[in-house]
Amino acid sequence: MAVGILLVESLPASPDRADEYHAWYDEVHLRQILGVDGFRSARRFAPVDGAGPFVAIYEIEADDLEAAVERFRAASRRGDIEPSDALQREPPPKVRLLAEIARCDAG
Repeated sequence: MAVGILLVESLPASPDRADEYHAWYDEVHLRQILGVDGFRSARRFAPVDGAGPFVAIYEIEADDLEAAVERFRAASRRGDIEPSDALQREPPPKVRLLAEIARCDAG
């Protein structure tokens, strides 16, 4: 079983829609993505200095990481993943799929 992450950098559509963006992301989007087979956890991060995009990290565990991401895309096309116009589309969010190559836990 492969382990990886889907790393997504995104911004609110505008500063005045930041609360709406965060509410959608935290209350709707993360939960819907975790309903996709292979997606195991989701975390969000904010830049400490306030500059730059927010980052979401989705942990994936699947025989085929790319197939898991395609299941997410298919769910989005079907409407199972609710979009939000509070998410900036231009430029679009940056998305990277990364496969785990090593792991070391504390302790």
